[in-house]
Amino acid sequence: MSSENGPADGGAQDAPPEQLALIRESVRKAKTPRAKPRTWRGAALARELPVARVLVDKGVLHLDRYFDYAVPEDLDADAQPGVRVRVRFGAGRNRVRDGRREGGGLVDGFLIERLAESDYSGPLAALAQVVSPERILDEELLGLARAVADRYAGSLADVLQLAVPPRNARAEKRTSPDPLPPPPVPEPGTWARYEQGPAFVAALASGGAPRAVWNALPGPRWSEELARAVAATLASGRGALVVLPDGRAVARADAALTALLGEGRHAVLTADAGPEKRYAQWLAVRRGAVRAVVGTRAAMFAPVRDLGLVALWDDGDDSHSEPHAPQPHAREVLLLRAAQDGCAFLLGGWSCTVEAAQLVETGWARPLVAGREQVRAAAPLVRTVGDQDLARDEAARAARLPTLAWQAVRDGLRLGPVLVQVPRRGYVPRMACAACRTPARCRHCSGPLEGQESGSALRCGWCGREEGSWHCPECGAFRLRAQVVGARRTAEELGRAFPAVPVRTSGREHVLDTVSEAPALVVSTPGAEPVAEGGYAAALLLDGWAMLGRPDLRAGEDALRRWLAAAALVRPQGAGGTVVAVAEPTLRPVQALVRWDPVGHAVRELAERAELGFPPVSRMAAVAGPPEAVADFLGAVELPREAEVLGPVPLPVTPAGRPRRAGAPPPGEHWERALIRVPPGRGAALAGALKAARAARTVRGSDAAVWVRIDPPDIG
Repeated sequence: MSSENGPADGGAQDAPPEQLALIRESVRKAKTPRAKPRTWRGAALARELPVARVLVDKGVLHLDRYFDYAVPEDLDADAQPGVRVRVRFGAGRNRVRDGRREGGGLVDGFLIERLAESDYSGPLAALAQVVSPERILDEELLGLARAVADRYAGSLADVLQLAVPPRNARAEKRTSPDPLPPPPVPEPGTWARYEQGPAFVAALASGGAPRAVWNALPGPRWSEELARAVAATLASGRGALVVLPDGRAVARADAALTALLGEGRHAVLTADAGPEKRYAQWLAVRRGAVRAVVGTRAAMFAPVRDLGLVALWDDGDDSHSEPHAPQPHAREVLLLRAAQDGCAFLLGGWSCTVEAAQLVETGWARPLVAGREQVRAAAPLVRTVGDQDLARDEAARAARLPTLAWQAVRDGLRLGPVLVQVPRRGYVPRMACAACRTPARCRHCSGPLEGQESGSALRCGWCGREEGSWHCPECGAFRLRAQVVGARRTAEELGRAFPAVPVRTSGREHVLDTVSEAPALVVSTPGAEPVAEGGYAAALLLDGWAMLGRPDLRAGEDALRRWLAAAALVRPQGAGGTVVAVAEPTLRPVQALVRWDPVGHAVRELAERAELGFPPVSRMAAVAGPPEAVADFLGAVELPREAEVLGPVPLPVTPAGRPRRAGAPPPGEHWERALIRVPPGRGAALAGALKAARAARTVRGSDAAVWVRIDPPDIG
């Protein structure tokens, strides 16, 4: 009581007996120390399993381990394995009070397990808070996250940030619906077009775990076929997970699943969904209310109950590679899940990557392909225009488009829309033989040779060695040329040539999902092609050198994948569908497009990479950063004795105002990059060595950052 209200003694003497008794009891209780929330000083601990093992969400490699905390009795019921908690982290040994460590900042974490005693001899801090009693992290998801962290030389906390979406309290309070009974076994449907298609669906429905690499036929049926594979898995009482490259593909798979199974049997998980909706869908999967998931790479860790099938569409798409640490690829995560859960695996697409071919060549997966008659019936007619044709074509020299392309556009517009695929701006040319177009590669490490500003000798983009006497290993020629880059003002030229036809564009700024079957010119960059109702009447694939000439090991594979994705939207040859590719017809990717044989192209690429020691036969890591930091890192890391270091070589400087790619230097800074290559079977040793070196560097407090990536998608 304050002095303004009179003496305290007088007020107490004037109080009635009941009030005096209440005051004495309050004073008596005030002398007893009370436990404060988030410090729990003096609070009793849980009687059983009073120790909680916690993974703190720090994300730094030298703290990639568990820490023990005491469990207050008041938190005993909610502090169960798998819940989110908050703990105080960073208190020193000297900050101990009443036998309890105090201090440090509040950080988030996951409670991994409860123990009877700790192997740490010092005093333990108490759990500060159980954020939610919802158990969101089970042993299966934890084991997968640990396997991904070890494979990519990352921390477990970083992987769990990718695997578990941020909490939303409103979504968590809502109850999930009851799970629906398994649906009936679906008919094979269009899977009958493939030689082993009906058997694959039957194996899923019977509870089997087939593993297949699926080379899909051109056309729009792929989403329906994926939906039937999911329905067959659900019919066996198991769950299914499908990962797709972008939201447009997710929308098609979502519509196909809804048409086949109805509402409520699957969840859609995408990163662009709102936090409440995404977390609600994720919780429905975690609680077992939904057994099927379709989504983008954000769904690759989805906690599906009794997982029976993991499927990935178009694994060569860049969108499947996660840009955040430790930058896992969706294909590798799903391969780990298939091995961990013993479930079925389906890797599909119109094209075929070298990694997919390796799965078949090693016998881990079986091919799921259609016969040549089915391929010819479904594919459009593909025609090519090479350098010699362009040299003889007066119209091509005047208008930058060959006569054959103009004829295909004119004839196609009589029947429906025409697609024009134009390479993105920004492709960097590489050197190739002027006679046969064979890419120029280093004699020492087979890296790409690049021209220097001085115009003198060539330099390898991998190991940095100069090459002053290059000659083509295929034809023996000594002359080099830079590949052709880009189409120029294609939409404007086509608009002037066909003034009565609407011209629509689809690209980075505005991507169209669908177009009508009315005649129109649709100019699109690779990957942004809209789907036409009834299919396109024709397609032009312009400036093939811009994609084939990229300084990347995957240039040919990626060009073929993008061409096939555009050509698959065209009507079959029997319905008048025609594709014109402006590229040298003698090159392997172009020949694979003409024959519609992506599997044969991938198999030959795999054989060449095995001979030269390229990924995926070998494992590779990239180390980038300021020159002094890279040299210090390479000098400190204890690499496996079989490791081969290529470089370091300078990286292109990022111009100011341009978006910075993963692993690229900040604008204006000069970085170098070294590649480390190890033979098959030594990838785990390489990842472990790089992770240990990064952790030691963090402990030393090194100022300059070093960027490390396992299996970089672009190595030159």
